[in-house]
Amino acid sequence: MQAVADQIDSDLRLLADKAKSWPFEEAKRILHRIGHKTPAKGFVLFETGYGPSGLPHIGTFGEVMRTTMVRRAFQILSDIPTRLFCFSDDMDGLRKVPDNVPNQEMLRQYLNKPLTQVPDPFEQYESFGHHNNAMLRRFLDSFGFEYEFQSSTDWYKSGRFDEYLKLVLTHYDEVMAVMLPSLREERRQSYSPFLPICPTTGRVLQVPIVSRDIEAATITYRDDASGELIEIPVTGGHCKLQWKADWGMRWRAFDVDYEMSGKDLIDSVKLSTQICRIIGGRPPENFTYELFLDEQGQKISKSKGNGLTIDEWLTYAPDVSLAYYMFQAPRKAKRLYFDVIPRHMDDYLTYLSKFDEQELVQKVDNPIWHIHNGNPPKAESSLSFSILLNLASVCNAEDPSILWGFVTRYQPDATPEKLPFLDKLIKHAIAYYHDRVLPEKEYREPTEMEKKALADLRTRLEQLAATATAEEIQTVVYDVGKNHPFSELKAWFSCLYEVLLGQSEGPRMGSFIELYGIPETISLIQSKL
Repeated sequence: MQAVADQIDSDLRLLADKAKSWPFEEAKRILHRIGHKTPAKGFVLFETGYGPSGLPHIGTFGEVMRTTMVRRAFQILSDIPTRLFCFSDDMDGLRKVPDNVPNQEMLRQYLNKPLTQVPDPFEQYESFGHHNNAMLRRFLDSFGFEYEFQSSTDWYKSGRFDEYLKLVLTHYDEVMAVMLPSLREERRQSYSPFLPICPTTGRVLQVPIVSRDIEAATITYRDDASGELIEIPVTGGHCKLQWKADWGMRWRAFDVDYEMSGKDLIDSVKLSTQICRIIGGRPPENFTYELFLDEQGQKISKSKGNGLTIDEWLTYAPDVSLAYYMFQAPRKAKRLYFDVIPRHMDDYLTYLSKFDEQELVQKVDNPIWHIHNGNPPKAESSLSFSILLNLASVCNAEDPSILWGFVTRYQPDATPEKLPFLDKLIKHAIAYYHDRVLPEKEYREPTEMEKKALADLRTRLEQLAATATAEEIQTVVYDVGKNHPFSELKAWFSCLYEVLLGQSEGPRMGSFIELYGIPETISLIQSKL
């Protein structure tokens, strides 16, 4: 039995080496980086970074999801151990008050203090940093990610960064030579890679450094209020680094092998790469992904809160739909708003339905493989999310039992207990309909020509057997559209959606009518005539 299992693993590794899906392509880059040998530290290190200055952003979670997909692909290609650090820059100063949190007046009193020293505006955790870290971890845990959470505050204050902070101090002039050309003139006057933590106010200061002592590992700055010269250590949490210097230092300290970042950080990656090399490190392999856009095509911002939150997405669809969204085309800009949820849920279901029928060579490039680490659940039903959504719309459903009544006619043996994922989809469909469709629902009256076409459809449906298949029904719908003077078939289907469903888009009508029922559809048409 073990020989058979080993052969399967060997075959899988050979197929994965030829796979074209982007996680495998990235994993091959990492193998090339390390020369197919275990690094001196004993493992390959993946890292994701998080700035907890506002409520956790869905883009950050996407970064962890995508990084995990690459890590899993690497684990198929190689037996070299891996680790994933999820690093929170929670020692950063609170630069501005986010628009989407309570107690904003209170927060303004703590501007420029480290996030782990700012009270939690939600009054649930010991600090704002701890609150946002907890939200990040809650989501990662809900996906079952294997990761190690790392806190900037913990690393700085424990002294574990001290050796590398001293390296930055030693190479101070070289780091400054990298950073200064990237800054505006006025910023150059006060820039230093080190940000002192004020001993009296506790604030993170952005002040010029008057002098530095490499042997004592200290810097000296002038206090704005008193004019006094203040000397403090760069070690032990008395200073932190500006984030680009911090990023490069962290790559050196951890010996990071792989990290993703958004398109807006391309220049920052270049600067941090140079700083990492200056202090003797090797920068990681980088993957640049495109940004998420809101409904208007604007970049999503954590502080503005103009994108979907994790909780909003998961209110209307299971987490696998979000995982599929993150997998798809990471190098292309994608809009992230409510209307994308049903489509991505249905695309996930389509790929899941194909998975079992595919050869292994096809499976490793199926998005489902990367979402479920090669071990997906069985597809429970052929019903799409959009079909359930439109059924909820026609029925004005408030209770899942209403939709289950139609489903059991379509699948007689189906029950919520036997098909828990379908039951979850039904509940999500009702929530989406109630919150996102119902407020926008607007029926229109059919034109005289459309009335004739609808009456014709009613008659043709009356002639069908009650057991007619979706394909047979779809053929009838097409034939009716072709037999009436619509400018194009699309106009006929728009008529069906707008007159019968009260919306601009809708399902494949054959599948919908099969589920809803031919007699029920005839009655629906009659009510509109």
